[in-house]
Amino acid sequence: MVLSRSLWRKLFVTLVAGLAFVLLYQATVIDSRSVPGAQVSAAAGARIRFTATAYCKGLTTASGTAARSGVAAADPSILPLGSIIRVDGAPERHNGVYTVLDTGPAVQGRQLDLYMWSCHEALAFGRHSVTVTVLRRGWRPNALPEDPVRPTDAP
Repeated sequence: MVLSRSLWRKLFVTLVAGLAFVLLYQATVIDSRSVPGAQVSAAAGARIRFTATAYCKGLTTASGTAARSGVAAADPSILPLGSIIRVDGAPERHNGVYTVLDTGPAVQGRQLDLYMWSCHEALAFGRHSVTVTVLRRGWRPNALPEDPVRPTDAP
């Protein structure tokens, strides 16, 4: 074999392979989750695929209400707090209407976290691909009004 006879050829091929590995390792794949503003919030009536999991810990949600059945956590850039959604595609007992009242550091993008009182039930729930229908868009408590009303100047 020609490559095995010359030390210089071996070093050259090793250097090229190492350089190719470094260049491929440093390559960045453009993903819609990494582009700012690429995630569009869901409009009322929209049907969107989400990945659903369950959680059981916590006493108070991000909206300040008590955690209870029927509460979901979602990314507020897609489903703002107060949104009412219908979940289909989960195990039969967990399909239904939920209110988005919570957020979480792990809930980003098209992920949904459904609150369950029993931690055993939450662990058994696992991860499911579900269809979410937005029944009503929620509110954004920190948002400013788009067109504030200003008093008119009287002549």
